[in-house]
Amino acid sequence: MNRNRIRTAACCLTATVVLSSSSFAVNAAPAAGAGNLVSTALASETSSDSTSASANAGISQKLAQSLTQKTTVDTAIQVVQNETPVVKSEYDDIAVAQVDNYVNVRSTPSEDGEVVGKLYNNSAATVLATEGDWYQIHSGNVEGYIKAEFLVVGNADLAKAVGTRVAKVNTQTLNVRVDASTDSGILGQVPDGEELTVVDEIDGWTKVSIEEGDGWVANEFVETSTHYTTAESKEEEEARLKKEEEERKAAEEAARKASEKSSQKSNSSSSNSGSSRSYNPPSGGNGQAVADYACQFIGNPYVYGGTSLTNGADCSGFVMSVYAQFGIGLPHSSSGMRSVGYEVSQDAMQPGDIVCYSGHVGIYVGGGTIVNASTEATGIKYTNAYYRSIITVRRIF
Repeated sequence: MNRNRIRTAACCLTATVVLSSSSFAVNAAPAAGAGNLVSTALASETSSDSTSASANAGISQKLAQSLTQKTTVDTAIQVVQNETPVVKSEYDDIAVAQVDNYVNVRSTPSEDGEVVGKLYNNSAATVLATEGDWYQIHSGNVEGYIKAEFLVVGNADLAKAVGTRVAKVNTQTLNVRVDASTDSGILGQVPDGEELTVVDEIDGWTKVSIEEGDGWVANEFVETSTHYTTAESKEEEEARLKKEEEERKAAEEAARKASEKSSQKSNSSSSNSGSSRSYNPPSGGNGQAVADYACQFIGNPYVYGGTSLTNGADCSGFVMSVYAQFGIGLPHSSSGMRSVGYEVSQDAMQPGDIVCYSGHVGIYVGGGTIVNASTEATGIKYTNAYYRSIITVRRIF
């Protein structure tokens, strides 16, 4: 599915109170709750030219009573003379698909409308308008209509659950600190361009998750946003399937060459004298071969920015260097690896799959375990694959 994102921000709309001798209406902000978008409005009343002052007073009284009703959602209404500023929650217009697999996005609000894309389960869209029992939505590069029954709109809890709050590093080397202070000790470091999962936010500081744990970064060095999985257009789906097929063929070819290379060196494993360790060359050309090869380097050091399997590598440098031995080029970035190969579910993980976390990455070896360049204190080691929330699992072979 499309991995484009919606970036949300709180917005402010203005609802107008019109009071005249003929009619009035109040348009209030939609209330979020129970998965439905509820519109609040007052019934209009009319009067003839002979309407008495007391009737107008009655109308004003009803208006005042309606505006004093409390709401329990993130919507605030304040009446100032003839205008009513309405502060909306950033989630009020977010629609989340709740379906078994996906729902079609159509060109018109009709089941006869052309299918222009797909919105997968737990993917999000922005509601543009309502037409009968259809929502007009925008999601990723797709704009069209979805039947209201397949969407949950304005539910902040659901939107937060399916969205991911991230902080993108915008400095060469970001220090992640133990506490929200420049005087606090450094927990770990993260390179430019990495996207980290946000744990908490306070004035001037953001708490993020990295391999060493949860720590704080100054807001001036990161850009925060909320990411949602969005709709996939027909063209994007075709391009994705084509790319996945090409990557599978490339991986098969790389595996074949790696297998030939290993057979040529089968009788000449690298070895050194004394206490130096020896390592077998890549043998085979599948995910299991990748996992077996990677496990040889358990105990070797972690080095920030490093790519050496023997002298030291960081998490992405380790994965990159292991796959390089099988003829596969990968980026030296844990967040960059989230888009390589093709995605598989956590339930379908196999040895050799790349497991991506916030600010970290490792190689699955089976049995619920990854091999990874963890920290300076621990080096390359085995780790429970579920020790932290997994962002995505990518398969090359």
